[in-house]
Amino acid sequence: MPLQNRVDPFGAIHAVPERGLFTGNRGIIHDPETKTLLKKRWALPAWIICACQFRNVRREPMGRNRPGGKAGWTELFFLDEVTALAAGHRPCFFCRRERATDFVGRFGEAFGVDQPRAPMVDKRLHKERLASGGQPPRVTVSELGALPDGTMIAQGDAAYALLAGTARRWSFAGYASPIAFDRLDDRPLRMLTPATTIAVLRQGFAPVWHPTADT
Repeated sequence: MPLQNRVDPFGAIHAVPERGLFTGNRGIIHDPETKTLLKKRWALPAWIICACQFRNVRREPMGRNRPGGKAGWTELFFLDEVTALAAGHRPCFFCRRERATDFVGRFGEAFGVDQPRAPMVDKRLHKERLASGGQPPRVTVSELGALPDGTMIAQGDAAYALLAGTARRWSFAGYASPIAFDRLDDRPLRMLTPATTIAVLRQGFAPVWHPTADT
C-alpha cells in the first residue's frame, strides 16, 4: 500500500504508487508508528526539494530517522522539480547546494536583494503557497505566452505545465502530449506556481523536468 507522501502541483499530498524524481520535506508531519500523516501539512516555512540519493544515506520513509528512534522529517516525493516548485518548494542547501545557490541568487536578482538568503525566499513563498493558504491569481489564455517555461497553471482540478509555447497536462505518471494554449480557452485558469518562483524562473532558473515532457 503506497504511503501518503506524493505531492501534486497544488501542494496536496496523496497515496499513489508513482514516486517521481525528487524527494523533499516540510518538516515532521507524520506519525512513525502508523506511517500516516498528521492533521498538519507543514511544520515550518522552509519547504525544500531534495535529491533522492545523497552520500549513500538510506532512510525509512515515514519512519524513525533521527537519533534515539525519533521521527525525522517526513519524506515527500515529486514527479519533477517543476511540480515541486509549483507546490511551493525550493531547492535544498544541504543535498542540492549548487541548485539552491542558483535559485536564491536569481531571487536576489529578481527582487533587488544584494545578499539574498533562503529565509527571505521562504517567507515570501509561505504567503503564496496554495497549500499554506495562498490565493492563486487568475490568468487568461492571452497571458500564458508571457510566462516562463516551468510555470504551472490549473483549469479546475487539472494542472498544466508550460513549455516552449505549449501546455502539458500533469499527472503523477508524467506529462501528456503538448497542446496549444487556445485549447484551454473554455474555462477560467489560475496560477499554481507562486509569484516569487515565477520571478526566479524569469531570471533564468531552469527546473528539472520529468522525461515525459521531452518534445
